[in-house]
Amino acid sequence: MADNRGHFINSGTINGRVMQYMVDTGASTVAIGRQDAERMGLNYQNGQPVRMNTANGVAQGWRMKLDSVRIGDVEVFGVEAIITPQPMPYVLLGNSFLTEFQMTRINDQMVLEKRN
Repeated sequence: MADNRGHFINSGTINGRVMQYMVDTGASTVAIGRQDAERMGLNYQNGQPVRMNTANGVAQGWRMKLDSVRIGDVEVFGVEAIITPQPMPYVLLGNSFLTEFQMTRINDQMVLEKRN
């Protein structure tokens, strides 16, 4: 269900660790703030360094593959993610995860059905 601002926020797991996420259909990949990546024990510094354009200028991020991303009873393996240097209030579930699903929105409800 959408919150009062129209955002779809819930919880799930990344590599078996609980996280709060927000669905972001405008993001090309899953995006995780560095503090959350460290809390989840992600070895992001071994990922591919990437330059990111942010509101505060250019920043260093890291591209990596997540072992698994799970929401509800559905788990997706080998999901691409970007670890951002700045803290974020939620993990953004971008299209590297969402393309695995058929998305249907009815009023304030979004339904994600795994594609075969």
